[in-house]
Amino acid sequence: MNTLLPGLNPRRLANLMRHAVRRCRLDLSGAVVVTEAATSSYVVTPILAAMAGANKVFAIAQASRHGTVQDVIDQTKAVAHAAEVPGIVEVITALSPEIVAQADVITNSGHVRPIDERMVAHLKPGAVIPLMYESWELRASDVDLEACRTRGIAVAGTNERHPEIDVFSYLGMMAVKLLLDAGVSVYRSRILVLCDNPFEPYIRRGLVAAGASVESADHLISGLLPEEVDAIVVAQRPNGHPVISEREASWIAARYPGAVVTQFWGDLNRDALDRVGVAYWPDRAPAAGHMGVLPSDIGPESIVRLQAGGLKVAEILLRANQGKQIREWEYVDVV
Repeated sequence: MNTLLPGLNPRRLANLMRHAVRRCRLDLSGAVVVTEAATSSYVVTPILAAMAGANKVFAIAQASRHGTVQDVIDQTKAVAHAAEVPGIVEVITALSPEIVAQADVITNSGHVRPIDERMVAHLKPGAVIPLMYESWELRASDVDLEACRTRGIAVAGTNERHPEIDVFSYLGMMAVKLLLDAGVSVYRSRILVLCDNPFEPYIRRGLVAAGASVESADHLISGLLPEEVDAIVVAQRPNGHPVISEREASWIAARYPGAVVTQFWGDLNRDALDRVGVAYWPDRAPAAGHMGVLPSDIGPESIVRLQAGGLKVAEILLRANQGKQIREWEYVDVV
């Protein structure tokens, strides 16, 4: 098994999950859930479903740079045992039509995606798909919304800013982590946050709390910008093209020589940055449209909150399909 940080020990994860289930009043009693199985912080998703009363959880695993399939199985079993829900989660390596057809809930999780027309065709009436993030973050390649509408499959995002979830409050610490990893001390550093989405106030607040001098802009080559910066935190919504292209790279090289460009969200043209001598981080590009720093990079707490919130959305959608009265719509971010 790959080495885990002390903060990821099974008993601690079980405690965090118990608190999350109670806090969100999460109840998936009797449901069949299809989700992903993973390592480290993301081991929690299928186990949260089991702790919430799911009758069966199928969790698909894939080997990755984070661990082998056996690592996933071992970690899942260890955390399920600590959480006192052994035997409910079944780790699988292929998602067959027969398994999809059993699902009451199928989560928009990494190893499950893409939830395309072919997969949607196998879902039973009344099945639901929680996006597991806010609706505005949806990538078209993740879920075929038109196929879901045609089949009457309910899809919804998570209100990550709900006080019982509160995932956005971790964004500032993620920005601090990103900058520290890049070699920028944050404290007394001059930081430009380039952000065109709801992340901005949370990133700004976290950096200011860490002692940085922070300015924000939604576009790089417009608006009032500081005279000097030590680093630029790029946190722009992906649009299918680099948000820092050759034009922006040249502008940064001329305006802010020596500044470090850090990729929080939004793709960078790293070749263009290399050509003009602009330093950037992370040095290896994440997948297109993906974040350069993850909530799991600062510990499991935000992941437990996020995954519990996504499963709470699934619960609410299921109850709505059953005609039950819903008083918790504030957890749901409508697509």
